[in-house]
Amino acid sequence: MKRRDWMLLGLAGGLAPGLAQAGTPGVDEPPAAGPPRPLRLPDFEEFTLGNGLRIVAAPRRRLPLVTVTVLLLAGREADPAGRAGLSAATVELLGKGALRGGRPVGATEIVRQAEALGGTLDSGSGWRSASLGMTVTTPRLEAALALLADLVRRPLLEADELERARAQSLDALRVTLANPGAVAGLVARRIFWGDGPYAASPTPASLQRIVREDLQRFHEGRCRPERCIVLLAGDVDGAQARRLVQGRFGDWQPRAAAAPPIEPSAPAPIAQRTVLVDMPGSGQSGVVVAAPFAALADADRRIGEVANAVLGGGYSSRLNQEVRIKRGLSYGVGAGGEAQPGGGMWSAQAQTQHATAAQVLELLRDETLRLGREAPTADELAARQATLIGSFARRLETTAGIAAVLGSQLAQGRPLAELARYVDEVQAVTPDQVRDFAARHWRAESLRAVVAGDLKAAGSALREIDDKA
Repeated sequence: MKRRDWMLLGLAGGLAPGLAQAGTPGVDEPPAAGPPRPLRLPDFEEFTLGNGLRIVAAPRRRLPLVTVTVLLLAGREADPAGRAGLSAATVELLGKGALRGGRPVGATEIVRQAEALGGTLDSGSGWRSASLGMTVTTPRLEAALALLADLVRRPLLEADELERARAQSLDALRVTLANPGAVAGLVARRIFWGDGPYAASPTPASLQRIVREDLQRFHEGRCRPERCIVLLAGDVDGAQARRLVQGRFGDWQPRAAAAPPIEPSAPAPIAQRTVLVDMPGSGQSGVVVAAPFAALADADRRIGEVANAVLGGGYSSRLNQEVRIKRGLSYGVGAGGEAQPGGGMWSAQAQTQHATAAQVLELLRDETLRLGREAPTADELAARQATLIGSFARRLETTAGIAAVLGSQLAQGRPLAELARYVDEVQAVTPDQVRDFAARHWRAESLRAVVAGDLKAAGSALREIDDKA
């Protein structure tokens, strides 16, 4: 019998009614859930060098691996006016060449050197931070630190690498600006934050304005030892981390004056409650509803995280239940809260057919307001709390995940000891606290909405719903 015949026979047998229903006890049944395991965080060790550079070690001895990350405490909020995207371009070019041993080493050779260590360079830029790091085996940790130190302290920031990065960013931006959901998100940020630093997003014009001298000024003013944290997570102890980092960063001294700190900026929403963006010919409409959220230092910030999980955090959230599961109007609804020093922004987003954009917008608004009137049930809240705790615990399973958790906490300016209280704080949130948070922050007059799509195909329903807002 041919292989194809055997495959068909197997499929036919698998679909036979008797076989499809049969099960072997103890084999085909899912295993019973085990008892909850306590969440154990690494014992963090922190040091500060004489030049102000901080070191954080998170020992995890399970495997001979270490993730080392150089965290720079400056991000998108530090982009000068008219040059949004500068921080991201700078951190990307940090990995594209450096002076090593007194000679310039270009991007191709840097990649080869990183791969020779058994790892790859990872870079990123967000709010209040940018980072460059890699994961290597323990014997190669010192060499990896040497490479990262040269890239951060002595980057080439070459003009031809800037042009390559600019071309790639412009291509990515063209894709973004053709996506109605992404466009709605960008517009929502602008109409919510006003003209402050948290409103800005890269545009073709802002990317074209960036020149090599901008990169150099950003690096000299923002990339400095007193604004830098070296994180080491994995098979390393505090004494070893301090010795290795001291050897590569201890003599680092800034060559220019520090750039001024960024002043906190509060949200400044426009008066208009709904903004419609016409994108003729687009395949779908993107719908976003934005509202206030807790600021970084607010005491109810953790309650806000739980409230977001109830409303829009995952498949079983209220928004996803109403929009996707009950009505099939979208593949899913995503939501999240963004805490900044001067305030916060929460948003929910979905993509849908043009003809149902008004319906989705109304559902997002109604469900957001309903949470301020109707507290979650005990079971509903427990499920969302378990989701948050499970996600947090999974991130701590790898050295890269531990480094990411530490980096996020430090970028927010919050103590690492707070992480040990995360589970207890999430579990302590009550249904009434969730309802009260929503009632304070997500009122009808504070909501702002954006719909981006083919407005002609959407019909008059969008303008009618705006009139009722």
